[in-house]
Amino acid sequence: MMIRHLKFFSFIIAVLFMNSCAGQPKVKSQKPAAKSQIKPPSSQQSVSAPVSASGSEMLKLDLPEIKREFRGAWIATVANINWPSRNNLTTDQQKAEAIKMLDLLKDNNFNAVIFQARPSADALYNSPYEPWSYFLTGDTGKAPSPYYDPLEFWITEAHKRGMELHVWLNPYRAYHTTGGTINSQSMVKKMPDEIVKLRNGTYWFDPANQKTQDHVSEVVKDLVKRYDIDGVHFDDYFYPYKEYNGGRDFPDDKSWNAFLTAGGTLSRPDWRRANVNKFIKRIYEEIKAEKKGVKFGISPFGIWKPGFPADVKGSSQYDELFADAKLWLNEGWVDYFSPQLYWKEEGQQRFSSLLKWWNSENKQKRHLWPGLNTVGVKDVPDRPSEILKQINISREILNGSDGEIHYSIAGLTQDTQMATALRNGPYREKALIPKSSWLTAELPAKPLLTVNESGGTAFANWSAKKPGQVFLWVLFTKYGDSWQTEILNADIISKNILMSKSGEKLTAVALKAIDRLGNESAGEAMMVIADKNSGKASFVGWASE
Repeated sequence: MMIRHLKFFSFIIAVLFMNSCAGQPKVKSQKPAAKSQIKPPSSQQSVSAPVSASGSEMLKLDLPEIKREFRGAWIATVANINWPSRNNLTTDQQKAEAIKMLDLLKDNNFNAVIFQARPSADALYNSPYEPWSYFLTGDTGKAPSPYYDPLEFWITEAHKRGMELHVWLNPYRAYHTTGGTINSQSMVKKMPDEIVKLRNGTYWFDPANQKTQDHVSEVVKDLVKRYDIDGVHFDDYFYPYKEYNGGRDFPDDKSWNAFLTAGGTLSRPDWRRANVNKFIKRIYEEIKAEKKGVKFGISPFGIWKPGFPADVKGSSQYDELFADAKLWLNEGWVDYFSPQLYWKEEGQQRFSSLLKWWNSENKQKRHLWPGLNTVGVKDVPDRPSEILKQINISREILNGSDGEIHYSIAGLTQDTQMATALRNGPYREKALIPKSSWLTAELPAKPLLTVNESGGTAFANWSAKKPGQVFLWVLFTKYGDSWQTEILNADIISKNILMSKSGEKLTAVALKAIDRLGNESAGEAMMVIADKNSGKASFVGWASE
């Protein structure tokens, strides 16, 4: 097909050249123009019927760069914070709430959902390892009725809207205080030797226990294997915050004494951090062994230690949560990193200072997408303005891998001003997710594009050589000398295109396929050529990138 187009195109160039030379005096021959200087024929020039030709020059498409930015929102299910709004909704009511949220995100040009599928050793999906969540049905272990799989539903509906879905898991929390009566289905009853009770009524898996690590590993691998997810996401809950246990130390004497008896020499804090470090590395490697394209992300507490950077004060995840998140980022045990920078720009936890510091620790050049406190950043006169300022700061600091995650979707559902500010400001155009260059994949095949004039408009349709590769399309239209882009969902395979816009005529149409990792195919393009006598437009295959 492309060979025919190239032959046709070379013939057009030859005809135009001969027509322009006919009847003109001979001049001294000139060197041929460089490829970058070759221009496509004007849409007003006439062409004859195609004949066989050879020796065509390749023309570069010179398509514009596509905007890339990760725009995610957390959907919290614990305590029915975001979804479902109550634990006694019907299946149809739950679905309706989910659709409303997804449509809101789509309409505001978000491209990712971080969905809490396992809030506290329970499941908002059909798990072989843990019970149905109390927050879903009001009874731990009880499935939805009429039956459906909420996670499968969220994945399908997110993908329909061109958005990624990442499953958000709390690895160690075993029971939340809002989780109803602890019954026989609860993991508190099923794994009593691995779980401890804290003074605030929360139950917690002991991170040092090998059975804990094995259990959570099986949960993660099962999710990656059975569900068409785009990522696995852990938040900031590793060892719990001290206030969960009334300010007292975490009650892990049993596993600590076993470590000492076996000849362990680490200090207790170092031993705890080593437990979590080993687990994080294991989870990353196991995800990649199952599906290389599923991303692993973590959103740790935003401060590693007070004084890092020098102008920052606050709590220490390193000393209080025993989470050495800096190490995980340094070693590249994540595909993206979203420190929870939930503070304002002006204060003791300066947003820009923290983001610059985390960026300096990004030794493996993973994605760094800060968590923003969209629902409740404190002590600011205008919350939407503060969040927009933080997005602009992020774009300046993280040039080349832009993105952020908003906590939580309530910042949009409960504040129309926030949604409007995003949609009319930094999110006014759609964006692709940034590429993950370290996650190798076969690039999507160049699509097949056909364009024909139809009643003053151009009708474009297209297809993929390998449909399973395509997650999105990017349609390019050129009016005069200016390209415009449009990101389309995978199920859209045709579109009517205006032949003129704002006084400029359509001169070219191009298309690229985008895969699940944001990789682009080569572009396929059609150039518009109009017969000056009849005015009828023809679409000629143009050399690809």
